[in-house]
Amino acid sequence: MGISPAAADITLEGVVVKSTGHWVHVRTDDGIVRSRVRGRMRLGERKPTNPVAVGDTVSLRMGKDGTGLITRMHKRVNYLGRRAAGRRVDQGQILVSNIDVVWIIQSAALPAPNKGLIDRILVATEAQDIQAGIVFNKMDLAHGAVLENIQVLQQRYGSLGYMVNLTSATTGDGVEALRTALTGSISLFTGPSGVGKSTLLNAVEPALQLRTGRVSLKTHKGRHTTAHAELFLLQGSGGVVDTPGLREFGILDMEPWELSHHFPEFRDYLTHCRFPACTHDHEPDCKVKDAYFGDLISEERYFSYLNILHSIHAGEADVGR
Repeated sequence: MGISPAAADITLEGVVVKSTGHWVHVRTDDGIVRSRVRGRMRLGERKPTNPVAVGDTVSLRMGKDGTGLITRMHKRVNYLGRRAAGRRVDQGQILVSNIDVVWIIQSAALPAPNKGLIDRILVATEAQDIQAGIVFNKMDLAHGAVLENIQVLQQRYGSLGYMVNLTSATTGDGVEALRTALTGSISLFTGPSGVGKSTLLNAVEPALQLRTGRVSLKTHKGRHTTAHAELFLLQGSGGVVDTPGLREFGILDMEPWELSHHFPEFRDYLTHCRFPACTHDHEPDCKVKDAYFGDLISEERYFSYLNILHSIHAGEADVGR
């Protein structure tokens, strides 16, 4: 429901629920206001591609045409951001702000789980102290070696303290457990195209009727069906932000020595290395490397760490996938 033009010059506060680039939709006590961002808010030292993101609390001034002008963005509690693809190293994109949980949606097959992408998003959530979980969807396709792979990943990430849900939007398996996990919180669904984010959200909340697509049989990759981030309220309580599919996730605002602090399995060893700023790559007397060679840290996670570390050293010139 929009707001009457008669409300011009009134100042309102609300939460951004949709951002399409040119327009930002703000939910206020009086309804949804289609708004633009004040010009000078687009400037700043970091120069993000989107100064206002879904989840932001903002103040806006109503215009005579019934649209709003966002004049102030309130302080964020947290945010999930990445280096903007194809941009300068210092330029970032805020995916969403002020959220309780990030759910990384993957599929058991078609496409196969992208473990590098999972680890990169988990690093970003750890850096912002945001709770994270992983959903492996399309479990109806998980048989034989595919099922064994998912079971290994379930154990690996579960042992690190991350929530892991197995679902099938097709059969309904696991949907009720996910619905329960979403209740009472503001969550983000993120992950590659084709893993079934919108389909899964439709299964959780059938009234949404979000547009969905199919995976290419040639490339085994998904096609973008979600064009922009949008916050949807759930029946009862809580909400979920659905986002366009990610192909890459460049780490933003992190020094090389900081990265290891965002790998939970490294933390017991960090203070025992010879060098306080050890990067656990080439340095001698590194207890993290000792733990890896002693099979206390999985090979895939350690090499994922090195991949992210090297991309940070390189300034994310080749944004990690």
